[in-house]
Parts: sequence; structure tokens; C-alpha cells
Amino acid sequence: MDRATASPQGSSPGGPPELEDLLRRVAHGEEQAFNRVYDLLGPTVYGLIRRVLRDPAQSEEVAQDVLVEVWRSACRYDPRRGSPQAWVMTLAHRRAVDRVRSEQAATDRESRAAAADTERPYDEVAEQATDRLERERVRRCLENLTEVQEQSVRLAFYGGYTYRDVARLLSTPLGTIKTRMRDGLIRLRDCLGVEW
Repeated sequence: MDRATASPQGSSPGGPPELEDLLRRVAHGEEQAFNRVYDLLGPTVYGLIRRVLRDPAQSEEVAQDVLVEVWRSACRYDPRRGSPQAWVMTLAHRRAVDRVRSEQAATDRESRAAAADTERPYDEVAEQATDRLERERVRRCLENLTEVQEQSVRLAFYGGYTYRDVARLLSTPLGTIKTRMRDGLIRLRDCLGVEW
């Protein structure tokens, strides 16, 4: 940051008196006015950002972004809300804090990803074998049901149909389907050895 390393000349806490006029001229696109604003505020902007970020390279990058934002948005400066220097320093502080938050979020994502990679993987083969055995048990128990019970249970649990849909599909009264499903589920429970 070439200009930011120069020392500000005659700056007061609110900035030089000419700063307000310079920002008005920058808002109209005057490059020389912007150069002067850059020379006057660049070191202060960089200093504030450097205190927040601590990293010189990132501080220079963010300071450049802030001063480009000043160039683009000088028309938004409202003298009734504070001094020009306060406005620019607010922009600088916000941008620096945003960078810190962004860096922290990236670090958190990387930490979570690293933690996920180091988690102990489950035994896929054992998991598949257990699933297959459980499916086989359920299949054998379903074979012990009556035809209407088995069809009802399969349509409801594997097909995702409601009682009404099952009754319509099997051309059976709704009350009969509910009774058959209840009886079928009780038989399945007993067969699988599940306690309710």
C-alpha cells in the first residue's frame, strides 16, 4: 500500500477541514480529490485495520477495498451524521471485522471437515450383514401373515399408502383394512420378538 505508508498531514480527530469538500468532489468522480483523500486517510485506515487483523498483507488488501468503497460510495456520505473521517473509519472497521468473521468461519469449516475425516468409520460390512439379516427376518415374518394382512402391511409401510389408499387398492372396506393391518402388525410384533 504505497500511499498508506505516508504520514497524514495536519489531520485532526475529525479529519482535515477540507475532507468534507474532497468527499463531495470524489462523489462527482474527481480523481485528484480521491488521490488527496487517499493520501490523507490511507495511513489511518490501514492502521485501524492492522490493529484488527494483525496480518500486514490482509490489512493492505482490506484497506485497499475500503478506499475503493470510499471512491464508489462517496455520494452516501452525510455530513449531518458525523465527520468524513468517522464515516471512512466506520467503513474500515466494519470491513476488518467482516474479514475476521470470514476467516473464523473458514477455520471452523476446516476444523469440522478435519474432525469428520478423523472420525472412526463404521464397519460397513457388518452394517450390511446386519441389515440383510433384519430384512430376512421381516420377510419371513411377513410370510406368516394372511394374504390381505401381508398386502395391506406392504402397501402401507413399503408403498407409503394411507389406510384409505390401501382399502381402495385392495377393493376392501376401510374398517376391514384397519382391522387386518392391526392384526397383521400384532403378528409381526410377536414374530419379531419386539416389545411395545
